[in-house]
Amino acid sequence: MTRKLDLRTGRPVWYAYRAPSVPAGRLTRDIKTDVAIIGMGISGALIAEALVDAGHAVVCIDRRGPLLGSTAATTALVQFEIDQPLSKLSHLIGRERAERAWRRSRLAVMNLRARIGELGIRCNIESRSSLYLAGDVLDAPALRDEAEARRLAGIHATYLSTSEVQDQSGIRRQGAIISHDNLALDPRKLTAGLLRKALERKARFYAPVEAVSVKAGREEAVVTTADGPTITADHVVLATGYELVADLIPATDHKIISTWAIATKPQKQALWPGKHLIWEASDPYLYLRATVDGRVICGGEDEDFTDEVRRDALIAEKSDRISAKLKRLFPRLDTKPAFAWAGSFGTTPTGLPYIGTVPGHPRIHAAMGYGGNGITYSRIAAEIVSAAISGHRDADTDLFAFPR
Repeated sequence: MTRKLDLRTGRPVWYAYRAPSVPAGRLTRDIKTDVAIIGMGISGALIAEALVDAGHAVVCIDRRGPLLGSTAATTALVQFEIDQPLSKLSHLIGRERAERAWRRSRLAVMNLRARIGELGIRCNIESRSSLYLAGDVLDAPALRDEAEARRLAGIHATYLSTSEVQDQSGIRRQGAIISHDNLALDPRKLTAGLLRKALERKARFYAPVEAVSVKAGREEAVVTTADGPTITADHVVLATGYELVADLIPATDHKIISTWAIATKPQKQALWPGKHLIWEASDPYLYLRATVDGRVICGGEDEDFTDEVRRDALIAEKSDRISAKLKRLFPRLDTKPAFAWAGSFGTTPTGLPYIGTVPGHPRIHAAMGYGGNGITYSRIAAEIVSAAISGHRDADTDLFAFPR
């Protein structure tokens, strides 16, 4: 049903920290449920928790197991700032829709933080400001325009001059935008916490279980698994992340690209003032953050190809490049990689994901094309999909809907 990808290689930094275990059973017989979710990464976890909270019976399956896909490869800069600048997105989809997308993204981060607090999930969550540095996509004057576009949309943003950037972060750059109320967290701990909360509400987990087909009729949908047992459900959710290349999904401009990341040893005394999330208005852009124990996670060097063998062969070279770029930003840091990894992720030209009911299949829902805003968009997916299955219409469904 899906194109199988080796989603990540190397050792992501998150394996330095213990995440709670998530028990999953063996699927040995045909079963029935309200909603079947295929995928047990961050998207599947957020959607499962939202659905059980809404009163639905939920079954989750994954061909690997909980937390074993691309979730561990994320650098977990949980930002409301979309990859596509607001000033540029307005030219692509219109100002009104672009402003709605940015406001919804900001709301999603706020809702995610609130839900983590309500559930009491321990995932090293911290509120962080974000520093968006001038680059080859937006230079200093263009960043001023971007900050104004955000202000007019009701999204607070402050433009910083060269000297202000230096004072606030120690970075030498021609300009930057500083934004507030973004998040840094441990994605494995968050995913495990969400799944365990869903288990407490009687969700059922089975893994490893591979779905080989989904057939939807007027009254129900049936998921057939590789070993034979079927799952009959009122609705099916495809939360297979970057492996989602199914015959069910209409043609989109979604594509898979490769990325690389490193993490340093802990060095709290060498971190920059404010520990901002930092990223560049460049293509490809460098992005970085600090962990609770003082490591620096830095990623970038994205390339437009999906060959996993080629991607993995570049880990050493890309790690050296990322380390050198990080050193130029912060000469005091020890930028030698303690961890290095590669991954694949989906993107779209607008920077917006595809989320919602699959055209022609009202009982099948999917999410794909998260780009650099994976966890933020996963929260939006949980809200939109949960509303649809509960018989409601999310006000922003049209922004993320699949083409028809």
